[in-house]
Amino acid sequence: MATRLIAPSMGEGVEELTIVRWLKNEGDPVKELEGIVEVETDKVTTEIPSPATGTVLRILAQIDEIVKVGSTIAWIGEPGEEIQTSESSTERTQPAAVQKSSEARTASEKPEVPEYKGRVSPLVKKIAEENQVDLNRVQGTGLGGRITKDDILDYVESDKKSETKESPQPSPEPIVEMQPDHELDSSRLIPHSSMRRQIAERMVSSKHTSPHVLTVMEADLSRVVAHRAENKESFKNQGANLTLTAYFCSAIVSGLKANPEVNSSWTEEGIQVHNVINLGVATALGKDGLIVPVIKDAGSLSLFGLAKKINDLAARARAKKLLPEDVQGGTFTLTNHGTSGSLFATPIIFQPQAGILGTGMMQKRAIVVEDGSNNDAIAIRPMIYLSFVFDHRILDGERADRFLKSVKDALENWH
Repeated sequence: MATRLIAPSMGEGVEELTIVRWLKNEGDPVKELEGIVEVETDKVTTEIPSPATGTVLRILAQIDEIVKVGSTIAWIGEPGEEIQTSESSTERTQPAAVQKSSEARTASEKPEVPEYKGRVSPLVKKIAEENQVDLNRVQGTGLGGRITKDDILDYVESDKKSETKESPQPSPEPIVEMQPDHELDSSRLIPHSSMRRQIAERMVSSKHTSPHVLTVMEADLSRVVAHRAENKESFKNQGANLTLTAYFCSAIVSGLKANPEVNSSWTEEGIQVHNVINLGVATALGKDGLIVPVIKDAGSLSLFGLAKKINDLAARARAKKLLPEDVQGGTFTLTNHGTSGSLFATPIIFQPQAGILGTGMMQKRAIVVEDGSNNDAIAIRPMIYLSFVFDHRILDGERADRFLKSVKDALENWH
């Protein structure tokens, strides 16, 4: 009997998944627990294993399609096995342009369509069959020239427009063409990935949710740089890459312990102060955007423990090996925008947290210092800007500055 592949629950509160990539096609053999599809939720991509050994009989959810948790997305069974399901459960809703074009063609009008030797998804094949499209004439823009859903829909739409143009049209009024002074700029459309859509929705939602206020201080990292130079090799021998991010995390933990009201969230009933520090660390994924894995109970970790945890989360984030729980439960966030050369910025709060701290690029600058005789002197120091954006519903300026001063002191007085 055929086995359903169900869209699995990926964590508390997760109700929908996005299909990222099918690792098996219809007709391919698959073993139990072998990866069959990649899904995405909360910007985390996870590989889903097959629930049984057999053949992929039918794929019901296409790439970039959003499916409900608990819904059937594929069937696995023996070759030729009949699937015991109603026809309606496998029907997919097509865009109106495709439906109308398909309805416009009667059985007597359907010409013989040449066979297509390439590989296409079941959805593309179905659209081509319904609209009698010769896939050999469709230009594919997918990986390796593969024909995507958008390619076939664009072809159907253009075919429909060409049919309209062939019908008799009233003669247009004569138009005097003006010669342009210069060529118009060309442009291209880059479709949104599901991750980019999630980032956009959350950024807009955050700005609409809380009043963002920015405060900036600068810190002298002389002691941090010296400590890192002395300990980097020993950390490496113990399996940890000691980066400046570990020091920033440690300083934030010190600041949150000294100012616990910053480690909080806004609720309609009151301000919820968290007893455990779960520190999110923003990690860049290049063109794929940004993800924020969370260091759970960061307040209990040493500098070495923080460094190892940062290394692990960053590596798994870039390898797309994070689990949904790795990006959930944060109570405060660090974003190190200085890795790209930025000096200071206005980060957006990760709701419902009280704030987010941005660290700029470390830069050697001339500053005024006091010598041992309380005289002013000019010195070259490795300086950094600390940008703290906070929710003004939770914190006022004085408390926000008190927290940021605690972070600054922890960095400047490192020992």
